[in-house]
Amino acid sequence: MEKSSNKDINQIQNEIIKSFNTISNNRELTINYIIDIGKNMESLEKKYKNNNNIIEGCMSKVWLIYKVYKNRIIFQADSNTSITKGLISILIQILSNQKIDDIINSDLYFIKKIKMNQIIGMQRSNGFNHMIKKIKLFAISEKLKK
Repeated sequence: MEKSSNKDINQIQNEIIKSFNTISNNRELTINYIIDIGKNMESLEKKYKNNNNIIEGCMSKVWLIYKVYKNRIIFQADSNTSITKGLISILIQILSNQKIDDIINSDLYFIKKIKMNQIIGMQRSNGFNHMIKKIKLFAISEKLKK
């Protein structure tokens, strides 16, 4: 699973915004950058790539698992396409190893700041929103267990 981070959600979002700002005027470079981010994410073990872990509403297959450790949720994911793997990787970079309440209440403002929806188009944006929704639903379900 992902390594721990001492940064909060907004600090990580600000770093992502900064890294995208240098290429924001070039759609092709930006998409390639998203793909490269996905290449750096550890692949999910084959045993987790099943229908129980799939995120519904995505054009591509996206699998998401999590565990809770000391009131923090650690996510791991994978996808069968490189750009989608990059997108889920960005979300995991921001939201993994964060406190349950922080995930639930997070404002993912980086999406507007880097104009993600313009970069990835409407269908992928819908899938991206489903990824965010699933992550937040996992956090809500963990909060309700307490």
